Amino acid sequence: MGALGLLLLLGLLSGGSAVIHSLRYFVTGSSGLSSFPEFVAVGMVDEVQFGHYDSVSKRAVPKQAWMDQVNRDRPDHWERETDRGLGGQQVSKVNVETAKKRFNQTGERPRVSLLQRSPSSPVVCHATGFYPDRVVVFWRRDGQELHEQVDPGEVLPNHDGTFQVSVDLDLTAVPQEDWGRYECVVQLKGIEDIPTPLDPALIRTNWGKTGRDGGLPGPFLIAGSVAGALLLVGALVLAGVCWYRKRNGSAKRPAAGSDTSSENPEGQKRLLAPTPDPKLNDEEASRWRIDHHS
Repeated sequence: MGALGLLLLLGLLSGGSAVIHSLRYFVTGSSGLSSFPEFVAVGMVDEVQFGHYDSVSKRAVPKQAWMDQVNRDRPDHWERETDRGLGGQQVSKVNVETAKKRFNQTGERPRVSLLQRSPSSPVVCHATGFYPDRVVVFWRRDGQELHEQVDPGEVLPNHDGTFQVSVDLDLTAVPQEDWGRYECVVQLKGIEDIPTPLDPALIRTNWGKTGRDGGLPGPFLIAGSVAGALLLVGALVLAGVCWYRKRNGSAKRPAAGSDTSSENPEGQKRLLAPTPDPKLNDEEASRWRIDHHS
C-alpha cells in the first residue's frame, strides 16, 4: 500500500466507448491521539473502499465480498498487503517525528508562574508554552494531590500553536506559615514532572514584584499619585488668583492727595447728585433736600 493516489485507465471497451476507473490509496499518520490510530491506510476503487490497514490491528483486510476472488487467485495477497502496511507504518512514524522537530512541536517544556491579583485572591498556577495540549496541572499538599480549595481551568491555545492552562488555589483558610506544604505540579508526556513550591518570593502580583514586599497595591499607588498632582495644581491656581487680585487692587488704589472727584466713585456721585427744581420756594427746596439727602 502506498501514500499516493493513482488513476488507472482501463482499456475496456463497452459499447464502443472507454470506461475510466480510479484506484486511490489514502494514508494518515498521527501522534498522541488516543482515540485514533497512529497509522491508517485504505484502498478505494471508484470511491468504494476495498481494503483497510491500521496500526492497532496491524492487519490488512478486505472490505468488499468481491475481493475474496483475489484471495482465491493469490492466497498470499493479504499477507503481502499486511507487510506493506507495517512498512508504511514505520515510515509514517519517522515522518511524523521529523515534522514535529521541524515545527518545534516535540513536547516543549512549559513555563510555570505563580500569580495573585490581590492579597485576598487565590494563587494561580499558570503553565504556558507546552505542546501537545494533554497536560495535567494540579496542586498538592504534603505530596498529596488536592481536590478541594482548587479551581482548575481549561486548556487554551496560544498564538504560536502551543497551549496554556491555569489552576487556582484558595488560601483563605491557610496561614502563611503552612504555605511551604503546598506546591504546583505540571505533568506533560515526554518530560519529567515540574514542581513549583508555594513560595511568597515567587508569586507575581499586581502590587509589587512579589506578594509579600510590603508595598501598596498598584491601583492605590496610582490613585495617590493622581490625588497629589491634583492638590499641587489646585494650590498653584489658588496662589495665582491671590496674586492677581492683590496686583489689581494695588493698581486701582488712588495715590495720596489725589483728587477723588474724578477717581473716587463717591466723588462722582456727589458731582452727579440731582438738584431741586428751581421753581420750588425755599421751604419746598429745603424739604426736597432732606428727602434726597444721600
